[in-house]
Amino acid sequence: MDIFDFVGSYKNHPVLFVGSGFSLRYLKNSYNWPDLLRTIAIELTGSDEYYLDLRQSSFDEKKDECNLIQLASALEEKFNEILKNDRNGKFKEINDKFYELSRNHKSVSRFKLYVCDLLNHMDFRNGVNGEVDLFREMSKNISSIITTNYDLLLEELVDFIPLIGNEILLSNPYGTIYKIHGCINNPNSIILTKDDYIQFNQRYDLIRAQLISLFVHNPIIFLGYSVQDENIQSILNTIFKYVPPNSEQAKRIKRNFLLVEYEPDLKSTEISDHDILVDGNLISINKVKTDNFKDIYKAIHELALPISAMDIRKVQEVVKEITSGGTIKVTIADDIETLKNSDKVLAIGSTKNIKYEIKEYTELCIEYFDLIESNNNEVIKLIDSMKIASRNWFPINGFLQIVPELESKVRLQGQLKKQVAEEVKRLKKIKFPLDISTIKEIYSSEEIVASNKLKAVTYLTFIEKISLSDLKDFLLNFEDKNTSDFRKLLSFYDYKFYKN
Repeated sequence: MDIFDFVGSYKNHPVLFVGSGFSLRYLKNSYNWPDLLRTIAIELTGSDEYYLDLRQSSFDEKKDECNLIQLASALEEKFNEILKNDRNGKFKEINDKFYELSRNHKSVSRFKLYVCDLLNHMDFRNGVNGEVDLFREMSKNISSIITTNYDLLLEELVDFIPLIGNEILLSNPYGTIYKIHGCINNPNSIILTKDDYIQFNQRYDLIRAQLISLFVHNPIIFLGYSVQDENIQSILNTIFKYVPPNSEQAKRIKRNFLLVEYEPDLKSTEISDHDILVDGNLISINKVKTDNFKDIYKAIHELALPISAMDIRKVQEVVKEITSGGTIKVTIADDIETLKNSDKVLAIGSTKNIKYEIKEYTELCIEYFDLIESNNNEVIKLIDSMKIASRNWFPINGFLQIVPELESKVRLQGQLKKQVAEEVKRLKKIKFPLDISTIKEIYSSEEIVASNKLKAVTYLTFIEKISLSDLKDFLLNFEDKNTSDFRKLLSFYDYKFYKN
């Protein structure tokens, strides 16, 4: 399955979990954790030898790796001591900030002030503008973003509200950046040393509960992490500490969990299974190794849901104001025409009384049979103004019976014909029993594994073992019409029914 089919099956808006690899991809002045500490040590002492000594003394033999929390703690102590004894030296500006804050009764570490100073400027890499613009565009389909990064890159790219520390509690889960390890706008919030992590873990329980709620209800896409990253391990440990590994909630989380792992020059966006050992349990996750982030962003951008994440945020803010005793007037009416004007109005009414416009091609697929039966040419004419990519399944032939003069007719018919031919070629490689004549028999057959049921419906209909009337009934009662599986099957029906 590729990224477009995977993301296209989402039923609600995904949450992004963003790590240091994301900033490294787009900014010249960005660091992963070891490089950040190494850079500070070299700036402090003039060589990398002090850093190498710290790394050696912080080595954890049990884990066979350096304990970066211990290293950061030792470096902070050394950094603060040197600056204290060298007021007007190389780091004079940091000392200036430290004493200015101290005079205002604000206690802050010189070390963290310098970290903030290093990450304060955004110098974008050459050639990333197109990809960055795609990220901005696809943010309309993002519920929220969780990040362990300190910098302000995400705030620069999307119009989300940043929340730090306890601000995360009981917040609106839409249109929010959760900065769980702090932010350079608040040096004291940065989680970096041993003491920071001790305090963080002491107050993390309620934040953890908020994040688990997001993970249970939304798809999660990890960007800027590797599969070995301790943040991935920590999150999975957190989830499956509170969610039993074999429960329905756990299965839903696993289905919605996607790790995007950077692989230089690899353009494939095929999703694969990957097993991770979490607290003694083997957890299977979905992973894509790629350097093709444009298609990742395009897949999210093309996700067709009834309402954008930002519109949900607006509605939630209005409802919050209503329930908190605000001044918004609330009127519930069967007919929207009976509603009176107000500063803010949340209108709920029958679709018969509300004029609306279909903007996404996926909505036409859902309403396919009704639009054709009602000869709704006004809506069908909108096809020419829609973006329907060459990889998108779209049942054009039925709509052409109503509006034959569509400008996109030749392109979309050619596109569908090519898609059907390529899909049939793939399906021929699967050995389906040919003595089946109904879709019901496919779903009761033990010869056809669950993952091949829909493929069998598609292929056996194409070779006319199953009737088109049977397929139409199946489509009318399809469980989730807002999926690529439904659109593909509908397109096969459309191709066969209107073939001549």
